[in-house]
Amino acid sequence: MHPKRKKRLLLVTLMVAAIGAAVTLLLNAFQENMLFFFAPAQVVAGEAPEGHPFRIGGMVVNGSVKRGDSLKVQFVLSDGGGSVPIEYEGILPDLFREGQGIVARGVLGADGTFVADEVLAKHDEEYMPPEVADALKKAGKGPYGADTVVGQ
Repeated sequence: MHPKRKKRLLLVTLMVAAIGAAVTLLLNAFQENMLFFFAPAQVVAGEAPEGHPFRIGGMVVNGSVKRGDSLKVQFVLSDGGGSVPIEYEGILPDLFREGQGIVARGVLGADGTFVADEVLAKHDEEYMPPEVADALKKAGKGPYGADTVVGQ
């Protein structure tokens, strides 16, 4: 083989390897930063990843909010098909209350408790996050009774 041809082949091989490594690193970064949404029924069914961050949404169960001496709050989130206990330490949104639709971001613990690092509440009576509305619709439940879902 001619020396110039060997150099060119080596250069092309190195370029293909470098592009392949870059694509692999890029896809790995996307995978790590992707947050999936799960409804409480899916979490109860074991579909949610344990130890990997994701979002969960549903309605705060009436009578389930327990506040401690510090900023730690415990409550139960439900979509009508399942209920998941949530723990959060921090300042809750002003609109957070029982019977409210929320979305929380965090990690599912080994004991089945979702440890949230962020809690988001809907901003008015006419809006509900689409993921929560879809989960409630699939469960046949509505946030305002009579199996209705607002925000669709």
